[in-house]
Amino acid sequence: MKKGIANYGVGENFQGFLLVKKVQKGIARNNNEFLTLTLGDKSGDIESKVWDNVEQALAYYPVESIVEVQGVITEFQGKKQLNSNFMRGVTENEHVTVADLLQSAPVSGNDLLKKVYEVINHDIHNDKIKAITKAVIQKFEEDFKVYPAASKNHHAYVSGLAYHTVGMLRIAENFCALYPELNKDLLFAGVILHDVGKIREYEGIVNTEYSFEGKLLGHISMISEEIGMAAQSLGIEGEEVTLLKHLVLSHHGKLEWGSPVQPIIMEAEILHLIDMVDAKMDTLRTVLGDVQPGAFTERLYSMGNRSFYKPLI
Repeated sequence: MKKGIANYGVGENFQGFLLVKKVQKGIARNNNEFLTLTLGDKSGDIESKVWDNVEQALAYYPVESIVEVQGVITEFQGKKQLNSNFMRGVTENEHVTVADLLQSAPVSGNDLLKKVYEVINHDIHNDKIKAITKAVIQKFEEDFKVYPAASKNHHAYVSGLAYHTVGMLRIAENFCALYPELNKDLLFAGVILHDVGKIREYEGIVNTEYSFEGKLLGHISMISEEIGMAAQSLGIEGEEVTLLKHLVLSHHGKLEWGSPVQPIIMEAEILHLIDMVDAKMDTLRTVLGDVQPGAFTERLYSMGNRSFYKPLI
């Protein structure tokens, strides 16, 4: 198995594909411009300088582009750098994707999207709920397959949003088997729709940051808006529209956690709990995966600033 860029030592030669994660322009002592490219793969990041044809390089190597690089690992001020002697952008025909070079869900975005459509088509029977849910997913499906579910803490990786959604659907299926009084149509639709607004709230899957409207509006209000627009375009009215909006508006559970309303139907309460379970499990699974048995994690702010222990047994 080919090792990642972070595992190369000083003096070793590197040849392979890397993702452009950041591009910064600087001024050298001779007043000439240069670029610092932050390149990386799943193992980590490394910086590489571009000293010539800076403007051309800016156009050729934008953030989120993939490049093939040849060079040698050097060291400057105690930090490894990649001194490249060859770099070029890759083409679609080479079939190297961002997901190949970033931490990503253990299931492909295409397979996750397929599962979501299976639930919409076969497990949601109310025609109005089915039509609205499908319309929203169809509008955002390309981004839904690759977006993270958060910028940090839980499911903060390629296809994290879809993986979080499918994980919650699996929990919801078991809840419905245990509690048959739950309305499957509402709960499944709420799971599928609850975080889709994050596609508008965030920008990019490499350096995920909040968009302008994301900062001002947030994903909760934006997905409620999307439900309303889908219903209007489909000519759908009635309680179903209001209930779907309530599910997404209340899914954080408490006003102080960002929901403008608290859950006041059974399915909304369960949606909030399922969301919490799947988010917390992903956080713990990720962090504990890097901890040896018998040791503690760092304090986790998203988990009440607790440090978790990984048992020896």
